[in-house]
Amino acid sequence: MSGVPNLPMKTEFMLPTNGEVGANRFPNDTEKPCTYLCGNSLGLQSKRSRELVEKEMNVWAARGVVGHFDHPHHGGWVSLADHVDSYFAEIVGQLSPILLQTVAAKLELYVDILGAMENEVVCMSTLTANLHLMLDSFYKPTQERYKILCEAKAFPSDQYAFTSQAQAHGLDPAKAVLEISPRPGEFCLREQDILDVIQKEGPSIAIVILSGVQYYTGQLFPMEAITRKAKEQGCICGWDLAHAVGNVPLSLHDWNVDFAVWCTYKYLNSGPGGIAGLFIHEKQNDSLGPKFAGWWGHNPSTRFQMPPKFSPIPGASGFQQSNPSVFTLASLLGSLEVFKKAGMMVPLRKRSIILTNYLEKLLLESKYYVPHKDIKTRTAPGFTIITPHDSKDRGAQLSLFFLPMGAGVMQKILELLHSHGVIGDERQPDVIRLAPVHLYNDEADCEAAAKYLQVSFDEIS
Repeated sequence: MSGVPNLPMKTEFMLPTNGEVGANRFPNDTEKPCTYLCGNSLGLQSKRSRELVEKEMNVWAARGVVGHFDHPHHGGWVSLADHVDSYFAEIVGQLSPILLQTVAAKLELYVDILGAMENEVVCMSTLTANLHLMLDSFYKPTQERYKILCEAKAFPSDQYAFTSQAQAHGLDPAKAVLEISPRPGEFCLREQDILDVIQKEGPSIAIVILSGVQYYTGQLFPMEAITRKAKEQGCICGWDLAHAVGNVPLSLHDWNVDFAVWCTYKYLNSGPGGIAGLFIHEKQNDSLGPKFAGWWGHNPSTRFQMPPKFSPIPGASGFQQSNPSVFTLASLLGSLEVFKKAGMMVPLRKRSIILTNYLEKLLLESKYYVPHKDIKTRTAPGFTIITPHDSKDRGAQLSLFFLPMGAGVMQKILELLHSHGVIGDERQPDVIRLAPVHLYNDEADCEAAAKYLQVSFDEIS
């Protein structure tokens, strides 16, 4: 495909085969890799992640508890799990000699992926736990300013968190949680509509918190513009970056984002249930400290002296509570090393745009594609694309909406795609999400998806 950067990263990953995923249309080709377009839900396993996890498993077997401080490959599990600066500056450097050149080179992994300072980021816990932690820290409702602004149909876990946080403050979620919806007949939010709501409701909004990339539609929100407008109105601004981190370039520090949370098992490929992360802007260091202290957020120099008084690490690392899993850290590290090898987010974003545009082009050529204007009148099986067309308004994901609505077409197509080795995922009742991920998908994957989508429609039509 012309213009795609030369990034042969596919060989860095473990690719499920047709036989392993149960693609029964290929009885004589079961060892062939399937068409995996589901990295927006769970990224593939990198070979480097497997290698690093196996090393840590071997150390656990050989040294037991001694491995915390006496480790054959690096300084020990204690330093591996300390905090983001030691994790990325020290441990990545020790496990990967290519990164030993300068401190700047060692730190650029998360600095590049998130656009953050080293003291603003920490790997810890899980996404929703971190979201609750940040909301409890930043959501300070008053009689005048008490609303949480979010997108309608945010990921359910986020919606549950917003509702429960409002209830914890004695507020009615129906009044405290302000949801903004697309215009009638549209699937995505317009930038100006979001900005207009913030302008109008600003004095009553305590926190603006949206998804960097909307999980259902794949819409990439204009994070810089929304953050700026929120700050102009005196609102705290946070982001759920579960579908954005490792997918699109971010500049959290320069955008003046107050906080952000994310998981790492989608585009960062850390493995199912992998460790999550959070960002707190360094400007909050003097005014905001951890409310719920834990020993791993304590100053590392005295942590194992077990002092009675908590002395938090400055910045995001002070919010750590328990020591994180060494194996999830090692798995994440393996994937991040592949990001480093690929040149980080600038070339990856270029590749992502080209691949997603190519997949969209193939889908638009299908005889089963239905323009938005014809959705309501469509009676035969077909699909439309509800993800924005402009590449600046989306990441790697395309969301296909199947018609007629509520007729069960999506489930039939999903099963048929699976039988042909095309792995996407569904969002009930009518959406299949396909994501040509920049690290390991290629032109052939896009062509296979378009081909077998056509075949599947032919079978049910």
